[in-house]
Amino acid sequence: MVDVKKFPSAVLQAGEDEWIGSIESFVKDVLLKLGKSRWEVSVLFCDDNFIRDLNREYRGIDNPTDVLSFESGDFYPGEDGKEWFNAGDIVISVDTLKENSKEFLVDENEELKRLLVHGLLHLSGMDHKDNSPEQEMLVFQEELLKEFTGVKLL
Repeated sequence: MVDVKKFPSAVLQAGEDEWIGSIESFVKDVLLKLGKSRWEVSVLFCDDNFIRDLNREYRGIDNPTDVLSFESGDFYPGEDGKEWFNAGDIVISVDTLKENSKEFLVDENEELKRLLVHGLLHLSGMDHKDNSPEQEMLVFQEELLKEFTGVKLL
């Protein structure tokens, strides 16, 4: 189960209903690929001010960032009688997403997929010491993204 929300100040593109549905579908597909079909994840889109506050409060870093993940780790019974895992929340700054796409010369669609996958990998327990491309998590992230090359979210 995937729940996508956004603050009014976080604007990706027009046609919000379409891209929210696309994001839900993409996250579900990535979770299936990771073998996590019974996971529940929330995705929140915000601006730099909001994510900066979170980054300061939870990481002690007084700067905006592109994506933060907050693990929950709670199991609960679903309506289908099977157990679900509430993995946690992914928070993405639309402002930084747009800056990243310009800096790394990729379109916003590709950068959004990268941030979603990055957040999901953190919720899966993976981590990296820095942002150097040879970090195991970041290598896996890019390999996973290749499998979703043609997927359009925006």
